[in-house]
Amino acid sequence: MNEQDKKLYKASMKSQDTEEFLDLWFYRPLGFRCALFFRNRGIHPNAITIASIFLGIAAGVCFYQPSLRWNILGTLLLMWANLYDSTDGQLARITGQKTRWGRILDGFAGDCWFFCIYFAIAARETFAPIPFAPEHEWGVLIWILCGFCGFWVHGSQCQLADYYRNIHLYFIKEENGNEFHDSQAQRKEYAATPWRGNFFWKIFLNAYIAYVENQERMTPRFQQFIAAVRKNYGTNIPAWLRNEFREGSLPLMKYTNILTFNSRAIMLCFAMLTGELWLYLFFELVVLMAIFIYMQQKHERLCRRLTEKIEQEQ
Repeated sequence: MNEQDKKLYKASMKSQDTEEFLDLWFYRPLGFRCALFFRNRGIHPNAITIASIFLGIAAGVCFYQPSLRWNILGTLLLMWANLYDSTDGQLARITGQKTRWGRILDGFAGDCWFFCIYFAIAARETFAPIPFAPEHEWGVLIWILCGFCGFWVHGSQCQLADYYRNIHLYFIKEENGNEFHDSQAQRKEYAATPWRGNFFWKIFLNAYIAYVENQERMTPRFQQFIAAVRKNYGTNIPAWLRNEFREGSLPLMKYTNILTFNSRAIMLCFAMLTGELWLYLFFELVVLMAIFIYMQQKHERLCRRLTEKIEQEQ
Protein backbone atom coordinates (compact mmCIF):
# COMPACT_ATOMS: atom_id res chain seq x y z
CA MET A 1 0.00 0.00 0.00
CA ASN A 2 1.10 3.57 -0.63
CA GLU A 3 0.77 6.18 2.13
CA GLN A 4 -2.64 7.36 0.94
CA ASP A 5 -4.00 3.80 0.94
CA LYS A 6 -2.54 3.18 4.40
CA LYS A 7 -4.39 6.22 5.77
CA LEU A 8 -7.58 5.14 4.05
CA TYR A 9 -7.17 1.59 5.37
CA LYS A 10 -6.78 2.93 8.91
CA ALA A 11 -9.91 5.04 8.44
CA SER A 12 -11.81 1.90 7.37
CA MET A 13 -11.21 0.27 10.76
CA LYS A 14 -13.32 0.83 13.86
CA SER A 15 -10.47 0.60 16.35
CA GLN A 16 -7.38 -1.53 16.90
CA ASP A 17 -8.75 -2.30 20.37
CA THR A 18 -11.78 -4.14 19.01
CA GLU A 19 -10.25 -5.98 16.05
CA GLU A 20 -9.63 -9.71 16.16
CA PHE A 21 -6.45 -11.45 14.96
CA LEU A 22 -8.13 -13.25 12.05
CA ASP A 23 -9.90 -10.06 10.99
CA LEU A 24 -6.68 -8.03 11.09
CA TRP A 25 -4.70 -10.55 9.07
CA PHE A 26 -7.33 -11.76 6.62
CA TYR A 27 -10.80 -10.21 6.49
CA ARG A 28 -9.88 -6.52 6.97
CA PRO A 29 -7.07 -6.34 4.36
CA LEU A 30 -9.10 -8.28 1.80
CA GLY A 31 -12.28 -6.42 2.74
CA PHE A 32 -10.47 -3.12 2.18
CA ARG A 33 -9.52 -4.16 -1.35
CA CYS A 34 -13.11 -5.16 -2.00
CA ALA A 35 -14.31 -1.85 -0.53
CA LEU A 36 -12.07 0.11 -2.93
CA PHE A 37 -13.36 -1.99 -5.84
CA PHE A 38 -17.00 -1.31 -4.93
CA ARG A 39 -16.35 2.37 -4.14
CA ASN A 40 -14.86 2.93 -7.58
CA ARG A 41 -18.03 1.49 -9.10
CA GLY A 42 -20.44 3.51 -6.99
CA ILE A 43 -21.92 0.52 -5.17
CA HIS A 44 -23.62 1.33 -1.87
CA PRO A 45 -22.57 -0.56 1.33
CA ASN A 46 -26.15 -1.78 1.84
CA ALA A 47 -25.99 -3.59 -1.51
CA ILE A 48 -22.94 -5.49 -0.22
CA THR A 49 -24.83 -6.38 2.97
CA ILE A 50 -27.75 -7.73 0.95
CA ALA A 51 -25.33 -9.80 -1.14
CA SER A 52 -23.91 -11.26 2.09
CA ILE A 53 -27.43 -12.34 3.12
CA PHE A 54 -27.82 -14.44 -0.02
CA LEU A 55 -24.34 -15.92 0.42
CA GLY A 56 -25.08 -16.87 4.03
CA ILE A 57 -28.41 -18.43 3.07
CA ALA A 58 -26.66 -20.40 0.32
CA ALA A 59 -24.15 -21.63 2.92
CA GLY A 60 -27.02 -22.90 5.07
CA VAL A 61 -28.49 -24.76 2.09
CA CYS A 62 -25.11 -26.39 1.45
CA PHE A 63 -24.77 -27.39 5.11
CA TYR A 64 -28.07 -29.30 4.87
CA GLN A 65 -26.36 -31.74 2.51
CA PRO A 66 -24.39 -34.56 4.20
CA SER A 67 -21.88 -34.60 1.33
CA LEU A 68 -18.36 -33.41 2.21
CA ARG A 69 -18.18 -31.57 -1.12
CA TRP A 70 -21.33 -29.58 -0.30
CA ASN A 71 -20.06 -28.81 3.19
CA ILE A 72 -16.76 -27.50 1.84
CA LEU A 73 -18.74 -25.28 -0.53
CA GLY A 74 -20.87 -24.10 2.41
CA THR A 75 -17.73 -23.23 4.37
CA LEU A 76 -16.37 -21.17 1.46
CA LEU A 77 -19.71 -19.40 1.02
CA LEU A 78 -19.86 -18.57 4.73
CA MET A 79 -16.33 -17.13 4.53
CA TRP A 80 -17.40 -15.08 1.51
CA ALA A 81 -20.47 -13.82 3.36
CA ASN A 82 -18.31 -12.77 6.31
CA LEU A 83 -15.85 -11.08 3.96
CA TYR A 84 -18.72 -8.98 2.62
CA ASP A 85 -19.82 -8.31 6.21
CA SER A 86 -16.38 -6.78 6.75
CA THR A 87 -16.43 -5.01 3.38
CA ASP A 88 -19.75 -3.20 3.86
CA GLY A 89 -18.58 -1.55 7.10
CA GLN A 90 -15.21 -0.58 5.66
CA LEU A 91 -16.88 0.82 2.54
CA ALA A 92 -19.32 2.81 4.68
CA ARG A 93 -16.49 4.32 6.73
CA ILE A 94 -14.25 5.34 3.82
CA THR A 95 -17.18 6.82 1.85
CA GLY A 96 -19.00 8.42 4.80
CA GLN A 97 -22.12 6.34 4.09
CA LYS A 98 -22.60 5.06 7.63
CA THR A 99 -26.30 4.93 8.50
CA ARG A 100 -28.50 3.23 11.07
CA TRP A 101 -30.27 1.53 8.17
CA GLY A 102 -26.94 -0.06 7.36
CA ARG A 103 -26.22 -1.00 10.97
CA ILE A 104 -29.63 -2.63 11.44
CA LEU A 105 -29.41 -4.38 8.08
CA ASP A 106 -25.93 -5.63 8.99
CA GLY A 107 -27.26 -7.27 12.16
CA PHE A 108 -30.21 -8.69 10.23
CA ALA A 109 -27.81 -10.27 7.73
CA GLY A 110 -26.05 -12.30 10.41
CA ASP A 111 -29.40 -13.41 11.82
CA CYS A 112 -30.43 -14.65 8.36
CA TRP A 113 -27.23 -16.68 7.95
CA PHE A 114 -27.57 -18.46 11.25
CA PHE A 115 -31.34 -18.98 11.01
CA CYS A 116 -30.67 -21.00 7.87
CA ILE A 117 -27.72 -22.78 9.49
CA TYR A 118 -29.71 -23.83 12.59
CA PHE A 119 -32.56 -24.95 10.34
CA ALA A 120 -30.07 -27.01 8.28
CA ILE A 121 -28.64 -28.63 11.42
CA ALA A 122 -32.09 -29.53 12.75
CA ALA A 123 -33.37 -30.85 9.42
CA ARG A 124 -30.22 -32.85 8.78
CA GLU A 125 -30.07 -34.42 12.24
CA THR A 126 -33.77 -35.19 12.81
CA PHE A 127 -33.38 -38.89 11.98
CA ALA A 128 -29.72 -39.16 12.99
CA PRO A 129 -28.69 -41.12 16.11
CA ILE A 130 -27.97 -39.20 19.29
CA PRO A 131 -24.24 -39.31 20.22
CA PHE A 132 -23.49 -41.84 22.97
CA ALA A 133 -27.07 -43.19 22.63
CA PRO A 134 -27.15 -44.50 19.06
CA GLU A 135 -30.32 -46.50 19.67
CA HIS A 136 -32.27 -43.20 19.81
CA GLU A 137 -32.83 -40.61 17.08
CA TRP A 138 -32.73 -36.89 17.71
CA GLY A 139 -36.29 -36.35 16.48
CA VAL A 140 -38.03 -33.23 17.76
CA LEU A 141 -35.32 -32.74 20.41
CA ILE A 142 -32.87 -31.37 17.85
CA TRP A 143 -35.45 -28.77 16.74
CA ILE A 144 -35.95 -27.64 20.34
CA LEU A 145 -32.21 -27.50 20.92
CA CYS A 146 -31.52 -25.54 17.72
CA GLY A 147 -34.42 -23.20 18.44
CA PHE A 148 -33.12 -22.52 21.95
CA CYS A 149 -29.57 -21.96 20.68
CA GLY A 150 -30.62 -19.81 17.75
CA PHE A 151 -33.24 -17.59 19.35
CA TRP A 152 -31.82 -17.17 22.85
CA VAL A 153 -28.24 -18.38 23.34
CA HIS A 154 -26.75 -17.14 20.06
CA GLY A 155 -28.79 -13.92 20.12
CA SER A 156 -27.88 -12.99 23.68
CA GLN A 157 -24.19 -13.71 23.17
CA CYS A 158 -23.91 -11.63 20.00
CA GLN A 159 -26.05 -8.77 21.32
CA LEU A 160 -23.99 -8.37 24.48
CA ALA A 161 -20.68 -8.65 22.61
CA ASP A 162 -21.84 -6.01 20.11
CA TYR A 163 -22.96 -3.73 22.97
CA TYR A 164 -19.66 -4.00 24.84
CA ARG A 165 -17.66 -3.18 21.72
CA ASN A 166 -19.76 -0.10 21.01
CA ILE A 167 -19.47 1.01 24.64
CA HIS A 168 -15.70 0.57 24.45
CA LEU A 169 -15.52 2.67 21.28
CA TYR A 170 -17.68 5.36 22.85
CA PHE A 171 -15.36 5.76 25.82
CA ILE A 172 -12.03 5.59 24.03
CA LYS A 173 -13.01 7.82 21.12
CA GLU A 174 -16.44 9.36 21.30
CA GLU A 175 -16.69 10.31 17.63
CA ASN A 176 -16.30 6.61 16.79
CA GLY A 177 -18.96 5.68 19.33
CA ASN A 178 -21.96 6.81 17.35
CA GLU A 179 -23.26 3.23 17.27
CA PHE A 180 -23.78 3.29 21.04
CA HIS A 181 -27.48 4.04 21.49
CA ASP A 182 -29.96 3.98 24.34
CA SER A 183 -33.55 2.80 24.05
CA GLN A 184 -35.07 5.99 25.47
CA ALA A 185 -33.67 8.12 22.65
CA GLN A 186 -34.75 5.52 20.10
CA ARG A 187 -38.31 5.49 21.47
CA LYS A 188 -38.47 9.27 21.24
CA GLU A 189 -37.39 9.14 17.62
CA TYR A 190 -39.90 6.39 16.91
CA ALA A 191 -42.74 8.47 18.42
CA ALA A 192 -41.67 11.57 16.45
CA THR A 193 -41.45 9.74 13.12
CA PRO A 194 -44.71 9.65 11.11
CA TRP A 195 -45.80 6.42 9.49
CA ARG A 196 -46.48 8.11 6.19
CA GLY A 197 -43.40 7.82 4.02
CA ASN A 198 -41.49 5.99 6.76
CA PHE A 199 -43.28 2.64 6.99
CA PHE A 200 -40.23 0.39 6.66
CA TRP A 201 -38.04 2.66 8.77
CA LYS A 202 -40.62 2.53 11.58
CA ILE A 203 -40.68 -1.27 11.38
CA PHE A 204 -36.89 -1.46 11.52
CA LEU A 205 -36.72 1.15 14.29
CA ASN A 206 -39.23 -0.78 16.39
CA ALA A 207 -37.11 -3.92 16.04
CA TYR A 208 -33.98 -1.95 16.91
CA ILE A 209 -35.61 -0.58 20.08
CA ALA A 210 -36.30 -4.14 21.23
CA TYR A 211 -32.68 -5.05 20.41
CA VAL A 212 -31.26 -2.17 22.49
CA GLU A 213 -33.69 -2.79 25.35
CA ASN A 214 -32.48 -6.38 25.59
CA GLN A 215 -28.86 -5.16 25.72
CA GLU A 216 -29.80 -2.79 28.55
CA ARG A 217 -31.58 -5.53 30.51
CA MET A 218 -28.38 -7.61 30.45
CA THR A 219 -26.25 -4.74 31.82
CA PRO A 220 -27.89 -3.20 34.94
CA ARG A 221 -24.59 -2.00 36.50
CA PHE A 222 -23.54 -0.37 33.27
CA GLN A 223 -26.89 1.46 33.07
CA GLN A 224 -26.21 2.91 36.53
CA PHE A 225 -22.69 3.82 35.47
CA ILE A 226 -23.65 5.61 32.24
CA ALA A 227 -26.43 7.45 34.10
CA ALA A 228 -23.85 8.70 36.64
CA VAL A 229 -21.47 9.72 33.84
CA ARG A 230 -24.14 11.74 32.03
CA LYS A 231 -25.42 13.32 35.23
CA ASN A 232 -21.99 14.47 36.43
CA TYR A 233 -20.07 15.08 33.19
CA GLY A 234 -22.57 15.23 30.33
CA THR A 235 -20.64 14.59 27.14
CA ASN A 236 -17.35 15.94 28.58
CA ILE A 237 -16.07 12.66 29.99
CA PRO A 238 -12.79 13.33 31.86
CA ALA A 239 -9.60 11.72 30.60
CA TRP A 240 -9.02 9.77 33.82
CA LEU A 241 -12.39 8.06 33.45
CA ARG A 242 -11.83 7.24 29.79
CA ASN A 243 -8.44 5.76 30.63
CA GLU A 244 -9.67 3.70 33.56
CA PHE A 245 -12.63 2.40 31.59
CA ARG A 246 -10.39 1.42 28.67
CA GLU A 247 -7.96 -0.33 31.01
CA GLY A 248 -10.76 -2.45 32.45
CA SER A 249 -12.69 -2.97 29.22
CA LEU A 250 -9.81 -3.77 26.86
CA PRO A 251 -9.10 -7.29 28.21
CA LEU A 252 -12.76 -8.16 27.56
CA MET A 253 -12.62 -7.28 23.87
CA LYS A 254 -11.08 -10.65 23.01
CA TYR A 255 -14.15 -12.32 24.49
CA THR A 256 -16.51 -10.14 22.45
CA ASN A 257 -14.71 -11.34 19.33
CA ILE A 258 -14.96 -14.99 20.37
CA LEU A 259 -18.71 -14.59 20.91
CA THR A 260 -19.47 -12.97 17.56
CA PHE A 261 -18.30 -14.77 14.42
CA ASN A 262 -14.82 -16.15 13.78
CA SER A 263 -14.50 -18.68 16.62
CA ARG A 264 -18.12 -19.67 16.18
CA ALA A 265 -17.68 -20.13 12.43
CA ILE A 266 -14.50 -22.18 12.85
CA MET A 267 -16.26 -24.61 15.19
CA LEU A 268 -19.33 -24.69 12.93
CA CYS A 269 -17.26 -25.57 9.87
CA PHE A 270 -15.29 -28.17 11.83
CA ALA A 271 -18.56 -29.79 12.95
CA MET A 272 -19.91 -29.75 9.41
CA LEU A 273 -16.77 -31.17 7.81
CA THR A 274 -16.49 -33.97 10.39
CA GLY A 275 -20.21 -34.72 10.33
CA GLU A 276 -20.45 -34.26 14.12
CA LEU A 277 -22.95 -31.42 14.11
CA TRP A 278 -23.72 -31.74 17.82
CA LEU A 279 -20.22 -30.41 18.56
CA TYR A 280 -21.25 -26.94 17.42
CA LEU A 281 -24.31 -26.87 19.69
CA PHE A 282 -22.20 -28.15 22.61
CA PHE A 283 -19.59 -25.46 21.93
CA GLU A 284 -22.26 -22.77 21.89
CA LEU A 285 -24.17 -23.97 24.95
CA VAL A 286 -21.20 -24.78 27.17
CA VAL A 287 -17.99 -23.04 26.03
CA LEU A 288 -19.44 -19.81 24.64
CA MET A 289 -22.00 -19.51 27.44
CA ALA A 290 -19.23 -19.79 30.05
CA ILE A 291 -17.32 -17.00 28.27
CA PHE A 292 -20.52 -14.95 28.04
CA ILE A 293 -21.16 -15.18 31.81
CA TYR A 294 -17.53 -14.42 32.68
CA MET A 295 -17.42 -11.39 30.36
CA GLN A 296 -20.71 -10.04 31.67
CA GLN A 297 -19.68 -10.37 35.32
CA LYS A 298 -16.29 -8.74 34.74
CA HIS A 299 -17.84 -5.80 32.88
CA GLU A 300 -20.54 -5.30 35.51
CA ARG A 301 -17.93 -5.27 38.30
CA LEU A 302 -15.90 -2.69 36.37
CA CYS A 303 -18.97 -0.48 36.02
CA ARG A 304 -19.88 -0.79 39.69
CA ARG A 305 -16.35 0.17 40.75
CA LEU A 306 -16.25 3.21 38.47
CA THR A 307 -19.75 4.31 39.55
CA GLU A 308 -18.64 4.27 43.17
CA LYS A 309 -15.53 6.26 42.26
CA ILE A 310 -17.60 8.92 40.46
CA GLU A 311 -19.90 9.22 43.48
CA GLN A 312 -16.94 9.59 45.84
CA GLU A 313 -15.45 12.39 43.75
CA GLN A 314 -18.63 14.48 43.71
